[in-house]
Amino acid sequence: MKALFKAAPGAGFEFVDRPEPEVGPADVKIRVLRTGICGTDLHIEKWDDWAASTIATPLIPGHEFSGEVVEVGPLVHDVSVGDLVSGEGHVVCGMCRNCRAGRRQMCIRTQGVGLHRDGAFAEYIVIPGQNVWVHHSPVDPELGAIFDPFGNAVHTALAFGVVGEDVLVTGCGPIGLMSIAVARHVGARFVVATDVSPARLELARRMGADDVVDVSKERVREAQERLGMREGFDVGFEMSGSPKALPELLENMNHGGRIAMLGLPAEPYAIDWGKVVTHMLTLKGIYGREMFETWNSMSAMLQTSEPLRDAVASVISDRFPAREWRAAFDVAASAGAGKVILDWTEV
Repeated sequence: MKALFKAAPGAGFEFVDRPEPEVGPADVKIRVLRTGICGTDLHIEKWDDWAASTIATPLIPGHEFSGEVVEVGPLVHDVSVGDLVSGEGHVVCGMCRNCRAGRRQMCIRTQGVGLHRDGAFAEYIVIPGQNVWVHHSPVDPELGAIFDPFGNAVHTALAFGVVGEDVLVTGCGPIGLMSIAVARHVGARFVVATDVSPARLELARRMGADDVVDVSKERVREAQERLGMREGFDVGFEMSGSPKALPELLENMNHGGRIAMLGLPAEPYAIDWGKVVTHMLTLKGIYGREMFETWNSMSAMLQTSEPLRDAVASVISDRFPAREWRAAFDVAASAGAGKVILDWTEV
């Protein structure tokens, strides 16, 4: 099979022939149709300090995908050859305290598809049957390929109740944009989004943001004044990882506000812990998706809401044949790009 492959530590990938993966008794083999390029994949391709400290080679990367089931191990149930599927990219141990208590997203021995085991930038992938998500309702393969990041957005947006609440979203990358659409769908009152990219802020408006703030030019409180907000925000989604984002988010939260944090900081930064205490704020870390309540929620929302489905699909900005992976990665790394899709039917 054709695959993007990193044979050894260092920058770059090779587009080469690799052996097709073998199917174990509890596994499912999937013919990959589409893959999304994630920021994690960009780190692995560049082989920055994070990749060098986290990733072991040789490796086929890629964890956002959709595909068609071609083989099912004898111990797998409820998955059939021909099913259109996506995959949960966190492979858990099943035996730690959290796993055995039903909190698999908190497994202490999680292995990442495309990070610690071969991933989806290939014509075929094998994952455990319990990680396969079957699309029982019609889903376009491109949309199926971004269920992983859409799940991050849904996990963040549903971490706290947002019905009738005022929501501040810091960071308008693809996941931040999708979280805006989810907050609007669920029933938030005001949704305000921040970024430094005019293109992404315009996308935020299209996703349903009531106001947007270019934080290189103005402050969040100005949006509050424009909207006639008398108090601070009730819920915050920190999606950027920017050292400046969380301190300003804290500054604009109402007392008792709740913040879901998905953005990964590149370096440590100071925040006003006194404000966290005296304003009785709650900060919750978000990683991946709840297994599998988030998957149920996002499938149900897309099945029942065409506007939400269209909004989520609109974050896909570019499509390339898999053989043109280099151009695709360059676009994905450019400022303002949405989600970039590789088509593995064109290798």
